Amino acid sequence: MASLNVSLSFFFATCTLCEVARRASKALLPAGTYVSFSREALGAAQLAACCLELRVLVELGPWAGGFGPDLLLTLVFLLFVVHGVTFDGASANPTVALQEFLMAEASLPSTLLKVVAQVLGAQAACALTQRCWTWELSELHMLQSLMSVHCSSTLHTSVLQGALVEGACTFFFHLTHKNSVLLSTAGPYTSAFFNPALAASVTFHCSGNTLLEYTHVYCLGPVAGMILAVLLHQGHLPRLFQRNLFYRQKTKYRTPRGKLSRGAVDTQMSTKE
Repeated sequence: MASLNVSLSFFFATCTLCEVARRASKALLPAGTYVSFSREALGAAQLAACCLELRVLVELGPWAGGFGPDLLLTLVFLLFVVHGVTFDGASANPTVALQEFLMAEASLPSTLLKVVAQVLGAQAACALTQRCWTWELSELHMLQSLMSVHCSSTLHTSVLQGALVEGACTFFFHLTHKNSVLLSTAGPYTSAFFNPALAASVTFHCSGNTLLEYTHVYCLGPVAGMILAVLLHQGHLPRLFQRNLFYRQKTKYRTPRGKLSRGAVDTQMSTKE
């Protein structure tokens, strides 16, 4: 129970610090800088730090702390709720930023700035979280600190299948936003990141696969899934082309069909005379 209390305190401290920084930057920085950089960086940092700590509970908790799946699923749900409430509109996900660009909802400079902020935020959170583990505030943190030096890959299948799994997760994420279902379904294969910035901070430095293989699975797969989701939903990519590939566009006005009424016929005949 002491280990669980430490992890809960870590979640609370992380979300609180990010929220304080979020409100301070919103008050001090220009609106464009806050939306395109600060908000995304803090959102990605909060997401990555909580994801890393949650992985400790998932991987070590059942045998080192006696935590059951009901507790872990409850924590996942609560974290999703907290992120949704505190993110202030940030996506903290490069695929969402790219989707906004393809939908012609954001400019290229703004999109690139968001992606850079998300990657930097996630990487900073990874470094700070690992630093926190070295303090060994709990038995789980002590074990994780020892294991993090030689971490193993989260990819437990082939590169092709992993890319398909991440792409499918991203596809359904952009269509339904049902994160918890995707985590339980695809978690055993790729950990179901469907977020390139998050995956880069958590697993890219681990042994077991090359950087190119990680890129194929956790970057190209999600981007492909996002593009397919946009095509299925919109029928086209507004940033690249306007032609609808899947759906016929109906005209706003319909031409009336059927026989003309008696009054309409008399009117036409009088007009001709």
